[in-house]
Amino acid sequence: MEKIVRVFDTTLRDGEQSPGCSMNLSEKIRVARQLAVLNVDVIEAGFPIASPGDFEAVREVARQVKGPVICGLARATEKDIDRAWEAVREAERARIHTFIATSDLHLQFKLKKSREEVLERAVWAVRRAKQYTEDVEFSAEDAARSDVDYLCRVIAAVIDAGATTVNIPDTVGYAIPDEFGRLIATIREKVENIDRAVVSVHCHNDLGLAVANSLAAVQNGARQVECTLNGLGERAGNASMEEVVMAIRTRKNLFGLTTNIRTEKIYQSSRLVSDITGMLVQANKAVVGANAFAHESGIHQDGFLKKQETYEIMTPESIGLAKSKLVLGKHSGRHAFRARLEEMGYRLSDEEIDRAFERFKVLADAKKEIFDEDIVALIADEVYRIPDIYELELVEAHSATGQSPRAKVRMCVDGECVTVESAGDGPVDAVYSAIKKIAKNDCPLVGYFVKGITGGTDAQGEVTTRVQDGEKIFIGQGADTDIIMASAKAYVNALNRLEHWRRNRTGK
Repeated sequence: MEKIVRVFDTTLRDGEQSPGCSMNLSEKIRVARQLAVLNVDVIEAGFPIASPGDFEAVREVARQVKGPVICGLARATEKDIDRAWEAVREAERARIHTFIATSDLHLQFKLKKSREEVLERAVWAVRRAKQYTEDVEFSAEDAARSDVDYLCRVIAAVIDAGATTVNIPDTVGYAIPDEFGRLIATIREKVENIDRAVVSVHCHNDLGLAVANSLAAVQNGARQVECTLNGLGERAGNASMEEVVMAIRTRKNLFGLTTNIRTEKIYQSSRLVSDITGMLVQANKAVVGANAFAHESGIHQDGFLKKQETYEIMTPESIGLAKSKLVLGKHSGRHAFRARLEEMGYRLSDEEIDRAFERFKVLADAKKEIFDEDIVALIADEVYRIPDIYELELVEAHSATGQSPRAKVRMCVDGECVTVESAGDGPVDAVYSAIKKIAKNDCPLVGYFVKGITGGTDAQGEVTTRVQDGEKIFIGQGADTDIIMASAKAYVNALNRLEHWRRNRTGK
């Protein structure tokens, strides 16, 4: 049996049917070109009969995108099939994908047809499509809930009519992996002419099992998986292409199979689809989520630093990421903290690391994640502690409707205390204006960030400021339950670092 699992990407068709995920023509072309770079085997470019815009998009994909088979979807009707061919006919390689439901539920309530009528219509549709192209795919909609013997009859009949791919959809995500795998095995056993067609599966994720069902089908002989980037699709979505592909690659010892996907293009492709559709990828999403290669637990970080494979079953480079991420937080250990310091260029003694690590743990209890800027500030305060050139003594700020905000600041410079009043656009701006006058420093403030450390009305606010002098940036931080006071502390902290650097440079 063939050792390649073909990837049929339906991001542009089923994926676009996710609420709010519609794409315009240029966006569809961009995604299609990226799918070609990813080296998918088939691009289902859309449902040409659905609208003039969808028809135009499929036609342009067929004209412009080379490499993959370009496929158009069509119901088992003359208009749909003819329209699909019009859309894909200029493709380098074209496919018509026609479908009709085979479950008794759909026959009775949706189609209002008998089993024999549906079988005849399925055969007719494949023959109609076959007049246009040799590459015809037939899907038995809701196959997972169809009578198995009847489903096998339909599959055998459409293969005789010329279908080269037969797709077994779990249209509503109803199947369980063991059950779905047995269904594929049964079809391969009972359909005598099954060797004349590729068995495909199209699984939805209503129970969170789309990828598991697809892989169970592959283990039982399916050689095409229909999927989408980021798992986009109707309702809870489709099987996620990146998960299916990386499972087959990572567990090659189990599957003994491969795909044609250039996996190092996966992350780039995922981001493109997310950016275009506006559907953010959840942080804990497998393979492409922000946390997929991130480690915070101290035990995990320690093991990872000793041997990456202890806590990673695939490398970030294999999907197009530069490296894994050690997230510094309250669960992080000393090993990871030291590694991050060394990454940032710090070479500290064991004693200095111990002191800094204790401060880090206190800070980590207050913040969910520690960023490099936090570490720079922490090291500057704890290891390279500098004397305060500027010391805040008093901060008063007043703001009222219809009046200009004003502030009074008392600050000591090298031990000499000065009081200044100033106005501003807001109370923080007024305080900063007064501090500037006392410090006699016109370096621009290029960053001001406020973050709540705790919840509630008595929350402590943390302010980070960035002051620029030429090409150098000096970061200051301050925390207080009064956000104006926190802002003043952060600004003075940054100015202290700047002034200390200047004096060290000039030797004063």
